[in-house]
Amino acid sequence: MSGTDEPRARLTPPADAVAPVRHADAPAPGELLGAHYDRCFGCGTGQPHGLHLEARAGDGVSVSAEFTVKEAHQGAPGLAHGGVLATALDETLGSLNWLLRVIAVTGRLETDFVRPVPLGTVLHLDARVTAVHGRKIYSTAVGRIGGPDGPVAVRAEAVFIEVKVDHFIDNGRAEEIQAAMADPDQAKRARAFEVNP
Repeated sequence: MSGTDEPRARLTPPADAVAPVRHADAPAPGELLGAHYDRCFGCGTGQPHGLHLEARAGDGVSVSAEFTVKEAHQGAPGLAHGGVLATALDETLGSLNWLLRVIAVTGRLETDFVRPVPLGTVLHLDARVTAVHGRKIYSTAVGRIGGPDGPVAVRAEAVFIEVKVDHFIDNGRAEEIQAAMADPDQAKRARAFEVNP
């Protein structure tokens, strides 16, 4: 269906979608969310070349995050790789699900690249859930350079799909699943299965 708005329409919540509701046990505004899984490329501290993205809970169903573009993240000489920027947006959007206290995976992510992001730049990301419809969670994010109010460099719209933990157990590599399930910290155990298809 080339030339139609069909893909964009899938990112628009239907008319009967509802406003998101922050879970009563969600982290308080300003609280650092921490890595959902130590080996996650987006937020994990166990990935030497990962983004090491740090997200904080915001008001309502929103988060803010930051990550510094390092040499390992470049595509064109001296500039961030577009896929890395899309990953930063996806990771930030995925963090929103912790405020809803649901396990969800990326169903669709559409990214707009507005301006180049040089190495050494701190990318300031803000994301929020806009609507919920059944298992679908609609959200949006923006990344700015030069500060939280700086010029927009990237933006995204996404739909996350709520899943059961079986999605990961049935599809993930057994060693990693078992290690995550064995963590005695119940919150860390739940967060390990928070995002990524």
